[in-house]
Amino acid sequence: MKCLVTGGKGFIGSHVVELLVEQGHDVTVIDNETSVSNEIFYEVPGVTYHKEDICDKSTHRYYDGVDWVFHLAARARIQASLANPTDTFMNNVMGTQSVLEACRHANVKQVVYSGSSSYYGLNDVPNHEEQSSDCLNPYSLSKYQGEELCKLYAELWGINAVVLRYFNVYGPREPLAGQYAPVVGIFKRQRAAGELLTIVGDGDQRRDFTYVKDVAWANLKAAQSDINFDVFNIGSGTNYSVNEVAEFIGGDSINIPPRPAEARVTLANNDKARSLLGWEPSVSLENIINEYS
Repeated sequence: MKCLVTGGKGFIGSHVVELLVEQGHDVTVIDNETSVSNEIFYEVPGVTYHKEDICDKSTHRYYDGVDWVFHLAARARIQASLANPTDTFMNNVMGTQSVLEACRHANVKQVVYSGSSSYYGLNDVPNHEEQSSDCLNPYSLSKYQGEELCKLYAELWGINAVVLRYFNVYGPREPLAGQYAPVVGIFKRQRAAGELLTIVGDGDQRRDFTYVKDVAWANLKAAQSDINFDVFNIGSGTNYSVNEVAEFIGGDSINIPPRPAEARVTLANNDKARSLLGWEPSVSLENIINEYS
């Protein structure tokens, strides 16, 4: 298949690109390389890269003849969205609309949209796809609005769009830069530097951590489906406290003030992805966290 990946030089996107190439697909990437959490942007040999902005209509020419589009480009991180909500909504909402409009005119066969478990907010766990949205911050709302755009384009113009709600992705190439990088990456960076691990709040908040290579496989499974529109949780189905994560990594720690607008607990019910996509998680955080750098 001919594939286009937005945000394909980033953490999750580069793993999706790598898997697609391994499976023999033709891949093009659009990535403007502006993610502040990434110190490195990753390229895979044999892939065509364009350093451009998905909001720019001139990028629509790259969608011609494309079969599958994997839309991963976004302004990530909850706390960063509180600092700059305008940038978050511009990239995550208008950027998604631009991608879908390009897909509509190019008659793309399948769109896979990277959603977020932040959709669930303070809903009871385990989180399941039928729960109502509870967006606590600009990031979660912007990602939910992207979901709604996918649904609208599916209903009005027949675009096939699958939404994958990721739960706390971790693994090789995870972002390390800045204070709002994902917790596993921050802890590993701090341990390597001989610094104290900074635990936000009391550290008893629990997260469902999902391995990045499992997320890449979920993207491929979704693209191979013939689903017109649906939403799937992509999570391990197990959660750990931040204190437990610190213990897995090892080293002394210090508690810092809690952060606003974040859920206390996340935990995926992944039954739907298992049954309809044939996807399942392959590893657990506890078993693999210290096996990669």
